[in-house]
Amino acid sequence: MNRLHRVLDGLLGRIDTPAPVVLADVMQDNIDRMQGFAAAHHLDVRPHVKTHKCVEIGRRQVAAGAVGITAGNVGEAEVFAAAGFGDIFLAYPVWPAGTKGARIRRLAETTRLRVGVDNVAAIDALADAMGDEPDRLQVVVEVDCGARRSGAPPEFAGDLALAARKRGLVPVGVFTYPGHGSSGRDARERAARDQETALATAVRGLGQAGIPAEVVSAGSTPTVEFSTGDLITEIRPGEYVFGDLDNSRLGACTDDQIALFVAATVVSDWVPGQVILDAGTKALGREGSPGRGYGAVLGTEAVLSKLNEYHGFLALPGGAARPGVGDVVPVVPNHVCPVVINFEELIVTDSAGTAPRRWPVDARGFLG
Repeated sequence: MNRLHRVLDGLLGRIDTPAPVVLADVMQDNIDRMQGFAAAHHLDVRPHVKTHKCVEIGRRQVAAGAVGITAGNVGEAEVFAAAGFGDIFLAYPVWPAGTKGARIRRLAETTRLRVGVDNVAAIDALADAMGDEPDRLQVVVEVDCGARRSGAPPEFAGDLALAARKRGLVPVGVFTYPGHGSSGRDARERAARDQETALATAVRGLGQAGIPAEVVSAGSTPTVEFSTGDLITEIRPGEYVFGDLDNSRLGACTDDQIALFVAATVVSDWVPGQVILDAGTKALGREGSPGRGYGAVLGTEAVLSKLNEYHGFLALPGGAARPGVGDVVPVVPNHVCPVVINFEELIVTDSAGTAPRRWPVDARGFLG
């Protein structure tokens, strides 16, 4: 019996499945470890709350020393601002259409708000949204370091910062996202080097425009171990707080550092070599493939080989222990972020199976 099964023994009869279970002691160790790493390298931690969307967890991250939070959208920022978080970075290029312009302006009146930009059109739209007080809004220029997502070519960073300043916004630095570091163990360090090169070019561009780069912001959990260059001022990891199978496979966390699993019940066992769980895509998301599976039971060879909306097909290789109908098993997801948003609350216990508490997923459903 592995540690997650032991925790489940203490929860039986107390929770309905499927349910996301958080081990608070493991999670706190992850928070403290990241904070210690950052302190050792003279970096600020600005955790990405999209992973947990939970105010209580955000408070614990700030209490450990985080300088503020990173949010994925305006709605997340509003939820955390309403809960008292006063330093928020929207780390993506916002297009302030519909209600977003007015909402950003209100946020900038009550928090130190920073917003990512990577094009002049968005800069102009944000300045227009701020009306006669554009200087309330700080902007951080996003540059691409090889992930081929959003982000301008690094050599354009100075021009974008200058365009923001001309419109009355306050450019404070640059950021990037080394998403290509998640493609394999060997990619993590290479992506971090790409990140540092891109950020150096961007900082140089701001300097040539006469704008100091107060913020030089790096991510992500898979690459953070290598994001220690002298130019970098802050890191924005998100998944580190819980860990998951993807990060374990990459070497960015160990199995013992995984702090969240989904409790699922065996509901059918007619087919040889598999059992059916009550956790499908509506609980676990769709991250995975037939080759690597869609989640696994740690400490065993059991892997989810297929998902329907409400059912998971748990493949049991020859010789693997076969759970019976009614048994509850701990499923660790490939990617934790899409799992949390499927639930209204987290079941919080610890490695000793302490009586569970329930923390709301406060920013669940906020996508814009």
